[in-house]
Amino acid sequence: MKISFAIFLFTICTFNPFAQANESRDEALKQRFSEQHNVMIPIVAVADMFFACNRQRHSDNYDYQIAELVNKMDRNKLAEKLSTCLAGESLKSDVAVNFGLIGCFHSQMSELNQKKYDEKMGQLELLLLKLPRAERQKTLTKCVSEQAIYFLK
Repeated sequence: MKISFAIFLFTICTFNPFAQANESRDEALKQRFSEQHNVMIPIVAVADMFFACNRQRHSDNYDYQIAELVNKMDRNKLAEKLSTCLAGESLKSDVAVNFGLIGCFHSQMSELNQKKYDEKMGQLELLLLKLPRAERQKTLTKCVSEQAIYFLK
């Protein structure tokens, strides 16, 4: 299973604006803005989780974009919205991790045409059912870290 997930991630990363950046430039950004990067990571993670949760559960009447959640929404308000959407589930629950992955990969694949996007998201949802929690958590951490770099640029 790990091999097919690795292939899936490789395929996604070829379309990923976060992963396409020069690695040494990203490393320089991480060092230069390490404090900001560390502050940005949980905001991006919560935004990804809320974005996907809200899309599935319709806990809010507005269809937010992830960039809007990260850049414009008050952090406390964002956290409240996620808590409401999760309806008692913990931020560390499987449900929240899966929502985070769906949100993060949504951002990465937003440049794809609708057919390709739907295909990749369908593959992701199937993989989420089969992957161990540790793998999903590790993937979410890496995805959100790269996404946070994107928002710092």
